[in-house]
Amino acid sequence: MFLLAALATGLVSSRASAQEALDPAGLTFRDFAVNDNGASFTRGDPIIAGGPNQVSSRILGIDAANGLARVQFASIRVDMALPLGWQATEDWERGVAYSTDKRFRLIIWRVDFAFEGAKDAEHYAAMKTGSIQARRPTIQARARKLGDGTFLIVYENVARAQGDSETRQVFDLVMQKPGNPKEGVLLTLGVPASQAERGLRLLALLKRNMTIIW
Repeated sequence: MFLLAALATGLVSSRASAQEALDPAGLTFRDFAVNDNGASFTRGDPIIAGGPNQVSSRILGIDAANGLARVQFASIRVDMALPLGWQATEDWERGVAYSTDKRFRLIIWRVDFAFEGAKDAEHYAAMKTGSIQARRPTIQARARKLGDGTFLIVYENVARAQGDSETRQVFDLVMQKPGNPKEGVLLTLGVPASQAERGLRLLALLKRNMTIIW
């Protein structure tokens, strides 16, 4: 584990000086939305596994003009905007959201870095990147630090899950609590490999329209 962390830390640090930011490149939530005026968020989906404790998340408001719904994941104290036509559920430890066709899938949860054996968000990102590559050598993983201190990890060549028609690309955003390096939030967005660029644009929109109640 220490070797993996050391190798992965080099990967993160090599990009840490790049003051980059996620950019939607002109895309908006309308580019990902189904204009149903928020009806999808009131429908359950028995196909999605989540256990008996999974419930629909609270809808704070519908903005049809901008193609989004504002959703509250109460269990993890995170409010965020999602494209219309999606669904959102949660249990005691995480929030889950997914597109109508389930090709775009999102998970967001709180992270106790100390419990995970990491001293802060950078160490956690390094350990996770190294661990994934060690366990699944076919996956290409790279990480970089964004200008706001958030860490972005990109995983390429992720195996298909049941129902997927192609390999996946997965994005992790590791965010650290201001003033407390031991706590953070992890947002994971998985998309079809052919939609990787659009997925990164959506990730930028999600990040810009997310409020974490620390």
